[in-house]
Amino acid sequence: MAGSSGPKKRSLGIAGHRTSISLEDAFWEALKDVALAEGKSRTALIAEIDARRGELGLSSAVRLHVLDHFRGR
Repeated sequence: MAGSSGPKKRSLGIAGHRTSISLEDAFWEALKDVALAEGKSRTALIAEIDARRGELGLSSAVRLHVLDHFRGR
């Protein structure tokens, strides 16, 4: 894919602790769009995803949430 890049790691504070997630630029942009559509900050949305992800890694859980959003679930 032209213009694609590898995952970019970003640190953030959620649930009272610091963590980091790695997402490709396209997922960071899509996550921003999803958060806006849901009326939340990106950090608040990630915190919600984190709270319900179970054993799934946070980066994977975020990608799946974005995918589900754009699939209309």
